[in-house]
Amino acid sequence: MLKDESPSRTELSELGEFGLIDRLTSDMKILNKSTVKSVGDDAAVIDHGGKLTLVAKDLLIEGVHFDMSYTPLKHLGYKAAAVNISDIAAMNGKATQLLVGISVSNRYSVEALDELYAGMRLACKKYNVDLVGGDTTASVSGLFISVTVVGEVEAGKQVYRNSAKENDLICVTGDLGAAYMGLLVLQREKEVYKANPAMQPELEGYDYVLERQLKPEPRTDIIELLQKAGIKPTSMIDISDGLASEVLHISKDSNLGCRIYEEKIPIDVVTADVAAEFKIDTTTAAMNGGEDYELLFTVNINDLEKVKAIKGVSVIGHMTSKEEGEYLVSSGGSMYPIMAQGFEHLK
Repeated sequence: MLKDESPSRTELSELGEFGLIDRLTSDMKILNKSTVKSVGDDAAVIDHGGKLTLVAKDLLIEGVHFDMSYTPLKHLGYKAAAVNISDIAAMNGKATQLLVGISVSNRYSVEALDELYAGMRLACKKYNVDLVGGDTTASVSGLFISVTVVGEVEAGKQVYRNSAKENDLICVTGDLGAAYMGLLVLQREKEVYKANPAMQPELEGYDYVLERQLKPEPRTDIIELLQKAGIKPTSMIDISDGLASEVLHISKDSNLGCRIYEEKIPIDVVTADVAAEFKIDTTTAAMNGGEDYELLFTVNINDLEKVKAIKGVSVIGHMTSKEEGEYLVSSGGSMYPIMAQGFEHLK
């Protein structure tokens, strides 16, 4: 896992806005030919030729989306970039540029922001994305991070949420519920620390779920594997708010129903162990936990053998007519209406 080390402190006022921008962006190298103009002007200039440009935006607020008592700044920067890159992958595209706006209080030092941007640069380097600009401003309290990601996809290859068809197979990448379990571990250790600051957090054995919460990875690899297999998903979305919420998005937008089979939902053994420790049903964690940033997609039933051959993809159900509704089928055959119970903004 990444380390957050800040041996010295420089006040933001010592650099000023433009000095800070120069410091945070001085070593950013161009990785894509499509980046014509990067940092240093009123707007980034991007030429995608005959391809479609994809743009997505995400906002992360201290106290709402992250808790600085247990979130290393380098991890936070990485996650802020990664979750936006995931949005482009969910469109069957490739992220190419990133713009970042931050609003920050004087509680944070220059070195703290160095760490934040180091995480962003690490994610951008890994996924071959250029950080081309953004904005900085003062905040009366806390840290606000606004990320805009730009990507590209060949015309006709873009995938939406509203284009699933009846009898399409429902597929998911990786495993689910781990990020939520990681969050519960961090929240528990925070409460222990508040009760007794002399206590050290007990995090040994929780590496997997902590990594999934603090440092998610967008599934750009699956986009490449689907293309190599000759599969174009009929619909797709990334899992930020839980499997239940995302499959309901596809169902509603496509005007269809669905069936998800409990025994088919992929859950890692570590996730199951931590869920048992917290006395939480693993299916509940997978359906409603959120922040896994895996891909949920549908494919034509004729692509069954192709998609089964892709490592890391599980077929967990199928789309039905709208009249048949949206249901989770338990291991015993009972049917339960799917309800989105994950995190909802503004509630």
